[in-house]
Amino acid sequence: MSCILLVEDDAMIASGLKYALEQEHFPVYHAANVADAIDCLENKKVDLAILDMQLPDGTGFDVSERLKGKGVATIFLTVVDDEENIVKAFERGADDYVIKPFRIRELIARVKRTLLKMEGDASDLLTLGQVQIDTTAGKVYANGQLVELTSLEYRLLLIFAENKGVLLSRTRILEKIWDIDGNFVEDNTLTVYVKRLREKLGDAINIETVRGMGYRVD
Repeated sequence: MSCILLVEDDAMIASGLKYALEQEHFPVYHAANVADAIDCLENKKVDLAILDMQLPDGTGFDVSERLKGKGVATIFLTVVDDEENIVKAFERGADDYVIKPFRIRELIARVKRTLLKMEGDASDLLTLGQVQIDTTAGKVYANGQLVELTSLEYRLLLIFAENKGVLLSRTRILEKIWDIDGNFVEDNTLTVYVKRLREKLGDAINIETVRGMGYRVD
């Protein structure tokens, strides 16, 4: 499920919108200012940001600048209903611009529409359970949190992601996972790395062991 960053300093608006989005099963991270929003972006995987224009320590534009090149959609929320700011927002890559006060159901519909549009441009993202693999940046996120993997762990995860729901024999996996020097990975080593993936990714992924056959990840 797509993760949303909500940057809003009004506690009542933030609480109501966060609740409504979570009712639609969206994981939501809330930040009340620019500094907290930037900290969130540095540590979590976000698919869409809903940005209040006026914040205690800056503006929504300060946050949107940090989103450039990250593949994160943006929707601005603001009481400022003037053509100059609306044009400026779209020139900076905004996907939508919503004027306060707004209807919750309408905003959620806009969120869903924006995310659907993004899916058509997300060919460099692989999803496995609650794990997202950004193959362009070589980064892995579990439940929205950045996870550090070794190169072999990363390659093993890619094999699972490219064969979602497929029962992979240990032999087949071993054939695909030659190490960087061309040395064959031993069977015991595969067991160790599967264990490490489970530990690092936690409940974000289910690596099923099929006794006597291999592994399957749905």
